[in-house]
Amino acid sequence: MNMEKLLNELYSYSLHGIKLGLKNIEDICEAMGNPQKNYKIIHVAGTNGKGSTSTTIEQVLIEDNRRVGKYTSPHILKFNERISVNGIEISDEEIVYYYSYVKSIIEALKLTPTFFEVTTAMMFKYFSDKKIEYAVIEVGMGGRYDATNIVDGDICVITNVSLDHTDFLGKNIYEIACEKAGIIKKKSKVIVGSSNLEFLKGIEEKSKNYINVLEKYKESRYFLDFKSYKTIIEIEDTTYNFSLFGNYQYKNFLCAYEVLKELGIEKKVIQKGVEKVKWQCRFEIIVTDKNVIILDGAHNEDGMQTLCDTLRAGFKKDEIIAVVSILKDKDSKKILEILENNVSKIIFTSLSENMRGESALELFEKSNKEDKDYREDLIEAFNLAKAENKKAILFCGSFYLLSKFKEEVLK
Repeated sequence: MNMEKLLNELYSYSLHGIKLGLKNIEDICEAMGNPQKNYKIIHVAGTNGKGSTSTTIEQVLIEDNRRVGKYTSPHILKFNERISVNGIEISDEEIVYYYSYVKSIIEALKLTPTFFEVTTAMMFKYFSDKKIEYAVIEVGMGGRYDATNIVDGDICVITNVSLDHTDFLGKNIYEIACEKAGIIKKKSKVIVGSSNLEFLKGIEEKSKNYINVLEKYKESRYFLDFKSYKTIIEIEDTTYNFSLFGNYQYKNFLCAYEVLKELGIEKKVIQKGVEKVKWQCRFEIIVTDKNVIILDGAHNEDGMQTLCDTLRAGFKKDEIIAVVSILKDKDSKKILEILENNVSKIIFTSLSENMRGESALELFEKSNKEDKDYREDLIEAFNLAKAENKKAILFCGSFYLLSKFKEEVLK
């Protein structure tokens, strides 16, 4: 089976929608001999910051010569990004092999799993075969009923909670926190990165014995270096030049730092590792002759607020023009209200090839911004933005937009 055909078949499992429950993945893993029990688990949940936190932990463990697997979602450019060992993505040939293996089990058991259940099963088996020591596993959505939650996490990280996927996870912060706290097991050491009282109430129902890094490291300091685009962090008499940039990356750093200390990693190794972290489309900077292009996956209120906090620290409002597209299932009106106050102009573009995408015109009509425009075609929108000669062009609102930009413009 060639890759294109295989991925089309794999993505067709998305038609089974989102099913909350662990029976399918339990049955598949049981048939595989429960490979998820063959390595230590760092399980990472949260509305925002999961990927940055996971990748920071991964990079430092690699620096410490540990054998580490990482599982994240969604991917930006290609499926292979979701599953990696020691920073090397799973190959096309390995995807074919592990998909065929899992598919044979699904057919034998007569199951109708979701896309995420299939990919999670592939990952568990792949990591086992690769004989990793640690798996850094990012929760897909929520926690309690997420397909990754058949693991017994040695360390559980819950970065934060904001209102996202409310149809599935709950109507308020407390309810969503309870869902995310579902990853906590009896033996788990628990690390959280938020002081929201409703969030902490939800965590405490599952575990009273947790470390809140914002409280533990309240004496630490950070600043954003807009020359090197690094987040400089001073903590416990040591300075870290964190390669992920942004106010929100400070909290992600603290969560990762606490995990790494828990694992006994030396400060020198953490220092070296955090300078090398790469995580695309999270305040990713592309410097050109005329301006900087900023790619950020902010696609909910909380993500947009933290993005705008970072923008304000380094740019004046009239120095930034934004190119934006948002999916239909997001609260685009609230997301736009935050962005509109922080950029000079917005150009809306379309993700019409995505069944969840809104047209540029629909978004244009929802926006209250006086200085706005729209182009259904992304390259036309980009050219319009460049013609404004601003210091920064920001792309945000959906990872799908950033993926499209990388494929169509940066290819």
